[in-house]
Amino acid sequence: MDTQNFYEQQAKNRRQSLILAVLVVLLLGALGFTIGYGLSGDVAGGIGTTIVAVIVGSLASLGSYFAGDRLVLAASGAKPVDEGTAPQLMNVVREMATAANVPMPKVHLIDDTAPNAFATGRDPEHASIAITTGLLQKLDREELQGVIGHELAHVRNLDIRFSLLVGVLVGSIALLSDFFLRFTFWGGGRRSRSGRDGGGGGLQAIMFVLALVLAILAPIAARLVQLAVSRQREYLADASSVELTRNPYGLERALAKISSDKEVLEVANRATQHLYFTNPIKKFEERSSSLFATHPAIVDRINRLRQLTGEQPLAAGDVAQLAGLD
Repeated sequence: MDTQNFYEQQAKNRRQSLILAVLVVLLLGALGFTIGYGLSGDVAGGIGTTIVAVIVGSLASLGSYFAGDRLVLAASGAKPVDEGTAPQLMNVVREMATAANVPMPKVHLIDDTAPNAFATGRDPEHASIAITTGLLQKLDREELQGVIGHELAHVRNLDIRFSLLVGVLVGSIALLSDFFLRFTFWGGGRRSRSGRDGGGGGLQAIMFVLALVLAILAPIAARLVQLAVSRQREYLADASSVELTRNPYGLERALAKISSDKEVLEVANRATQHLYFTNPIKKFEERSSSLFATHPAIVDRINRLRQLTGEQPLAAGDVAQLAGLD
């Protein structure tokens, strides 16, 4: 297997994340224009609809931008800790924060035996990380460094802000689609089209039908792209963690150990699962959904780490053991 350093992985993952974000922008633009033109029969109407959707989605996201981290921490039952209550954890976090050149984040503990962690906050100056008690109990120091390095990489790489941007666009698509479908259901579209005659009527009718199709499919497609962005940011954080720790083996062992642990993280849910180090919702749970997976497969993450050292991919037996859990 060819060796690939973490700088190459970081560059590749950033490019792919940006490409996915551009796809969401294009999807929003196409949906907004077809709806606006289908309803008004005018190019200006299409442009105006797109602008309104972006503005509404942005305003709706401001609240989560400034208060979302506190809501997530509260919903997860995370309690703040310091050097007196968790000295080893604070030492590792401080060490990794120095390596990442970011301010020391606020540190929280979640009283749960399932090993996991997440980072939240709008920027490095307002960041928090939360670690379960199970993570401290079941990981050694090198493995803990790999996990904390991964979470602080999310902080340093501004993944929360990047994900918010994509979330705003995806939310705008959902709002615009819902508005148009409701408007059409109550007959607004028929009245709009019946009031227009002439050569432009045929094109408007085509655009109206196209807008209907996009209004149904675009929210699903946008959600899938959003999840793909989330998975690319996980790959990026893994590579960045290796950059900070200079030790891919600790992170690899942590990934295998956490994914093999069958304890369920009760406080996690569909709204917060994308934040965690590994998917806290296991495949054997009823609430699991492979279609809307927020994290890359553990096997893929480990094999990418092995690329950094030129090691062979996981053996078939290891793949079979890990593939059914994450």
